[in-house]
Amino acid sequence: MQRGWVVSPDYRALIEALAAIRQSEGISQRELARRVGKAPSFINKIELLERRLDVLEFIVIAEAMGRMPHELMRILRLNLEPEISL
Repeated sequence: MQRGWVVSPDYRALIEALAAIRQSEGISQRELARRVGKAPSFINKIELLERRLDVLEFIVIAEAMGRMPHELMRILRLNLEPEISL
């Protein structure tokens, strides 16, 4: 069951952009999960919008993809509308 906050258009856009960056780097869900020390289902559920990504997880994922969290956040923010909502 998906919750409203998980599937808001802005949250969906953020996760889609994050997945696109992962894919453009040639990193599979399985490899990213290995890098963060989680089961592959952890990344899969985030990308399927079945699990909400929290700030600490975002930092770990960004670093596992070889990005500085603030740089990745800037890129992701550019993919969102000027005004966002939860």
